[in-house]
Amino acid sequence: MGRAYEVRKASIAKTGAAKAKIYSMYAKEIYSAAKKSPDPDANPILKRLIDKAKKDQVPSDIINRAIDKVNSGVDETYISVRYEGFGPSSSTIIIDCLTDNVNRTIGYIRGVFSKAKAKLGVLGSVSHMYDNLCVISFKGLTEEETLEALINGEVDVSDIELEDDIVTLYGSPTDLYKIKSAILEAKPEIVFELDEITMIPHERITLEGEDIEQFQKLLNLLDDIEDVQQVYHNVNMD
Repeated sequence: MGRAYEVRKASIAKTGAAKAKIYSMYAKEIYSAAKKSPDPDANPILKRLIDKAKKDQVPSDIINRAIDKVNSGVDETYISVRYEGFGPSSSTIIIDCLTDNVNRTIGYIRGVFSKAKAKLGVLGSVSHMYDNLCVISFKGLTEEETLEALINGEVDVSDIELEDDIVTLYGSPTDLYKIKSAILEAKPEIVFELDEITMIPHERITLEGEDIEQFQKLLNLLDDIEDVQQVYHNVNMD
């Protein structure tokens, strides 16, 4: 299977997590994005977050409250922090957090790594083994039509996949909106099935026995931390 399968599976797993954490995650992200501009039409990052939240069935009142906090003058500061580490065997993991208290967050992360017998690394110790890409999937265009749309939009992608009539494009994160605009220009009714900026490992591994149990424990413990927004790793979780 292609890389898009792993990205889609990770997205599905995220929506299957506790609703309370998903709501909190989007509330913080939307609030942080809205601080730059609370108008989705003038803030593409905010618009994308709202669209993603709706796809993940986040209630409209939670989305609106996050934006209303900005409009009412509430001033909260959230900081994006990344942690990288090593699990059993040759497994690696990247954790992105959004927090208002870095000391609290690192304390939680260190505790999780200790309980799961994993090793916390320094920034850059793992991420160099991953590609930071935007991933966009959709139906409705052939591969040839997609390439023509990208040429007309004067935007490049690093890779293109076709699987079960689903076209998946991989590109630079900074080109996400240019790629989407080029596709919509070719066919305005396109609905994007996947719209992510993600970290994709150069190679994936398969763990067995105690190793996979230990790695699953690590993921479960991280999922309990409210500050954790995204988790990327190189383990096949079939």
